[in-house]
Amino acid sequence: MENPRWWDLAVSIMSGALTIMVIASDERVDGKIGAIVAIGIFAAAWFVIGRRAFRSATAAYTLTGIIVLSLGLAVAHYPIAAILQCVGYPLIWIVARRTREAIIANVALSVSVLLGFLASTGDLAQALITSGLSLAFSLAFGLWISRIATLSDERKHLIDELTATQDRLAVVSRDAGVASERERLAREIHDTIAQDLTGLVLLTQQARRELADNPAAADARLQLIEDSARTALAETRALVAASAAVGLADGELLEALGRLGERFTRETGVAVSVTGDPGPLGREDEVVLLRCAQEGLANVRKHSGATAATIELSGSASDVGLVVRDNGHGFNPAADSTGFGLPGMRERLSLVGGSLDIASSRSGTVLTARIPRNAP
Repeated sequence: MENPRWWDLAVSIMSGALTIMVIASDERVDGKIGAIVAIGIFAAAWFVIGRRAFRSATAAYTLTGIIVLSLGLAVAHYPIAAILQCVGYPLIWIVARRTREAIIANVALSVSVLLGFLASTGDLAQALITSGLSLAFSLAFGLWISRIATLSDERKHLIDELTATQDRLAVVSRDAGVASERERLAREIHDTIAQDLTGLVLLTQQARRELADNPAAADARLQLIEDSARTALAETRALVAASAAVGLADGELLEALGRLGERFTRETGVAVSVTGDPGPLGREDEVVLLRCAQEGLANVRKHSGATAATIELSGSASDVGLVVRDNGHGFNPAADSTGFGLPGMRERLSLVGGSLDIASSRSGTVLTARIPRNAP
């Protein structure tokens, strides 16, 4: 509606056509001259300050005043010039800053045309009908278009806000994804590579003590160090490739837990037995339970002083359980944890809707992890 090119065309056509009509009419010469001058003022005002009226309030008020006066003058000299109202009213609406200002300018234009009719014809009834109908139509049409423009602006504002909110949500989602991936990697590194490196440290210390007194035992320790290093390397490659747990690559969960227990026994001397049958499990469920078993045995190695441990698997129609039990000296589960192991295990289980229970006494510790079957 505010495209100046279309209004240039409308003003040019209306002013030109009306000028030709005035010249071809039977009006007096002075009437023709007055009408043509008024039409020329109307057209010149638009082409001189019309474009600035969209940006400047002063130009808008000046243009509105010229439209009101020139149309009244044109009608006073040539009544048919009232046809310029078809362009005059819309121009007032589009350059007005506020709806109230547009209504006042519309009324002023209607009065100007009314006075022009009275000056030229003296017919009050015709003047009232023509100017009244034009004013009513202009107000109805202008208010309707203004309402549509207001709704359009509100919709554009809402769309801009929605776009900005989507952009902010995208940033928040991306940041949350990055944080979640970091936490996942931290858990994986703690439950795999960190455990292997801890074992390497302990095995190296044992091998150093046995190197002078018992070369055969030292050689066995070195073999375990090599095996642990290879396992850590495989776990690292698995993390890089974002694949499943290495311990599950070649078999089911029970077999992986059996290999884990055998290796733990070789490294620490703590006898580990694996029992139970959880039934069919998804790969993600197996990874979670394997990581829980690794962390449970890591705690046995570092804190319990146990001589034996068991890993028990059980399953029902609704959930799967894993129990890591040892005969160590126990600890206080209510004490604040300074490590990453148990909190990381709880977080890993919570991601699949599972839970972790810990019972500990001087006769040993029982760690129970449960996850719903077919956990998301």
